[in-house]
Amino acid sequence: MEQQSVIEIEADCTQVIIRHSSPVYSVAFSRDGQTIASGSQDCAVRLWQVADGAPLRTMVGHADWVWSVAFSPDRQILASGARDGTVHLWRVADGQPLRILKGHTGPVWDVAFSPDGQTLASGSADHTVRLWQVADGALLCTLKRHTDWVMSVAFSPDGQFLASGSWDWTVRLWQVADGVLLRVLGGHTNSVNSVAFSPDGQTLATGSGDNTVRLWWAATGTPLRTLEGHTDSVWSVAFSCDGKTLASGSSDKTVRLWQVADGTPLRTLEGHTNLVWSVAFSPDGQTLASGSEDNTVRLWNLDWFRTPPAPPPVGEV
Repeated sequence: MEQQSVIEIEADCTQVIIRHSSPVYSVAFSRDGQTIASGSQDCAVRLWQVADGAPLRTMVGHADWVWSVAFSPDRQILASGARDGTVHLWRVADGQPLRILKGHTGPVWDVAFSPDGQTLASGSADHTVRLWQVADGALLCTLKRHTDWVMSVAFSPDGQFLASGSWDWTVRLWQVADGVLLRVLGGHTNSVNSVAFSPDGQTLATGSGDNTVRLWWAATGTPLRTLEGHTDSVWSVAFSCDGKTLASGSSDKTVRLWQVADGTPLRTLEGHTNLVWSVAFSPDGQTLASGSEDNTVRLWNLDWFRTPPAPPPVGEV
């Protein structure tokens, strides 16, 4: 039976709350913003309607927890990576399996499509990043320079570079065409759990087990600033579509919004009752999704947060 969703009016915002039967490890929006995918400890991939949280379909095939989900740019394919060490490709239209990519010897923590949709990257506990050809599932190359679990992968907007974050405390930047390691970014004092490029490709954001978010110049690897405020591990970071806002999800049960230009904290979104594994902005920037260990996906209406409070009437304090 499909999971039910409810709409709740909270003290500070309107949310669509999608209820799972187990922890939610990953969330992703389709390019048109109408559908959201979630990966869960129940070993399934689920699609939901963003407008009201209604369930659309469930894809079953993984033999273990689903850690990551990602839509292809054309919205036709959904990729999922799981603790069973496999990557599955699904047809979004009807939820049918297309192919299974095998080769990793440990859990797959993250998957990401290249901007043209032709290549898929996967990061694994086997310390490697693998690049796959989406059309036929062929393995293109294996990137082997990390010394611990690879937790997150992200393509630059032009598709030329790939960033990977690892439990070896580093971020590595690779050249996609030939797999050459370009540089290693050091500075975090714990695992790097999430990496994300800004929409213009100039900035790289990283979330870490050291409770911080860091921003870097992508071209040189030069650190820009450190965003402090979370009181526990940061598991996910995501840029808004205009690149002006960054979201971060943490074990402290909160989602935080930051101003990218100067690192100013904008809002702290509270409501989850357990750690937040994943955050994602809708393509239009109006909605933020967060997946949590509390078995829910929350869809936050960001219009409310962008509306300044009305000034008090004249004569009132």
